[in-house]
Amino acid sequence: MSEFVHLQPDTAPGVATIRLDRPKMNALSNAVSAEIAAVAGELRGRSDIRAAVLWGGPRIFAAGADIKEFRPGRSAGGDDSGAPVSLTGALRQLECVPQILIAAVNGYALGGGCELAMATDFRIAADDAVFGQPEILLGIIPGAGGTQRLPRLVGLSRAKEIIYSGRRVSATEALAIGLADAVHPAAETYDQAVAMAERFAAGPAALRHAKTAMNDGFDLPLDDALELETAEFTAAFASEDARIGVKSFVEHGPGKARFVGR
Repeated sequence: MSEFVHLQPDTAPGVATIRLDRPKMNALSNAVSAEIAAVAGELRGRSDIRAAVLWGGPRIFAAGADIKEFRPGRSAGGDDSGAPVSLTGALRQLECVPQILIAAVNGYALGGGCELAMATDFRIAADDAVFGQPEILLGIIPGAGGTQRLPRLVGLSRAKEIIYSGRRVSATEALAIGLADAVHPAAETYDQAVAMAERFAAGPAALRHAKTAMNDGFDLPLDDALELETAEFTAAFASEDARIGVKSFVEHGPGKARFVGR
């Protein structure tokens, strides 16, 4: 039974909420990391959930890793390490689920919280949202994907400046540089993310093939990435949704198909 991370289905048709709820600041402890990984595992087996909103509540998304669990001076990776190495694997598992994931970010998304948001497909930010990777101010560096995902989103030079300085990034700046995909009033952020998730949940099974092709192909040599795309195209083309979509296009024109997610 999850204590801090709850998968709440039926938020909307085909949409679930992944609710992070660890008072007071949603700190990402080792226990929270394990629960994130467990939720990712459950999502992989849920064909009824086609999109999900990751939300930390109306006040705060996640203020970062639980610093009380850090034990500097020991090498990362051992059983006695205080570094939050388990968070890296948990976020990778979350990133790779077939569902479209949308982070609804209210308040702080700092350190591990920013890394958590970046592991989703889209980030819908409240106008009070604050992003950042402040690890350098502790004498360490981001350790759950921040040095890798942030440059992929905002460019290498800008990511270096943010990480080297440890400064905070406002919602307005996050939108301007590509760290956020939309900004809404704080009270509307979760609902806006759910509405976006609903649109994807109504889409075809091809969405998960597109996600795999882009996520897994991004860092491959072009020839290998094109081979991956061909494999995912072939799988999508064989789906029931492809038959529905083509038939609907021929008979009614574009944009009229009602997909079933298979």
